[in-house]
Amino acid sequence: MNEPSTVTAPQATPEKLALAQQAFERFHSRCFWFMRREARITEDEIPYICERLRADGGRLGFLLAAQICQ
Repeated sequence: MNEPSTVTAPQATPEKLALAQQAFERFHSRCFWFMRREARITEDEIPYICERLRADGGRLGFLLAAQICQ
């Protein structure tokens, strides 16, 4: 009857993973200061990366999040 939805996020391409990693490194001090600097971004972390870029990355971060999460 009211079963939970099983919607899955689209699979991240290698290009999007690379862009997310670059954005993480570029915006580390502004958006991700609480995470280890040497962290490797995984597909599961991409929505969180986009969220933080939109919240604290300024205009450039917002535009990068749009590219990564489209």
